[in-house]
Amino acid sequence: MAIDDPKTLVSTAWLAAHLDDPDLRILDASYYLPDAGRDGRAEYAAAHIPGARYFDINEIADARSALPHMAAPPEKFMSRMRALGVGDGHQVVVYDGAGLFSAARVWWNFRLMGKTDIAVLDGGFPKWKAEGHPVEDMEPIIRDRHMTVQRQAHLVKDVTQVAAAAKLGDWQIVDARAAARFRGDAPEPRAGLRAGHIPGSKNVHYASLLNADGTMKGLDELRAIFAAADVDVNRRTITTCGSGVTAAIVMLALTRLGNADVALYDGSWTEWGQFEQLQVAKG
Repeated sequence: MAIDDPKTLVSTAWLAAHLDDPDLRILDASYYLPDAGRDGRAEYAAAHIPGARYFDINEIADARSALPHMAAPPEKFMSRMRALGVGDGHQVVVYDGAGLFSAARVWWNFRLMGKTDIAVLDGGFPKWKAEGHPVEDMEPIIRDRHMTVQRQAHLVKDVTQVAAAAKLGDWQIVDARAAARFRGDAPEPRAGLRAGHIPGSKNVHYASLLNADGTMKGLDELRAIFAAADVDVNRRTITTCGSGVTAAIVMLALTRLGNADVALYDGSWTEWGQFEQLQVAKG
């Protein structure tokens, strides 16, 4: 499979060539963990890819949930996308300011709503800027576009389903957090969470799937990384992480390798780590 796949991942060269396509919509989904000291919306206001709209991961979310940025209900997602002028018949490209961090979460979010014409920009905004492509600081002119969604429930798992999968072993669970957090050696960045991992889960740190410039590694390299972590790339898989953001990078990599049966645990460790009745493994 070539690098450019408008349903998973496209290169900066592809985006530059398609920048003026009338049905292309670009989303800046820059989001950072609190300790990064960066503000995605402020960075978007200062400079973004021409025509890009800002997708606020924390706001386009389920406000009823106490957990951070859980997937929004379909009606909220639809109304927010309409307000951004994103709808049926659009090819969407989503990027972030880290290279590849939060953009994959929005890719999954669209797929969850039944929209598959969405790709992550490989290498994101840093690569785009480094190559001298145009940027602007103006908000685009938005035209309403109707969007129909059909929620794909099989692409998301809740805590009950993950607990059953951990017990039965009928799904493999892959954790995208850093190895020290997975083992329980390093404290969680969010206060009040236990350290460790879901029993039976495997660890593939999301950063190991990326090159130094924030692009995703080639298919053969990805296969080797998963194999080294004892992950079967063809088996049905639940991805998890700290709060459901980097789990989507693992999902993106597995999807690029042809696995169509990958779901994301939306609550991830922020949920699992706070409930004493859920078992935690270490080491």
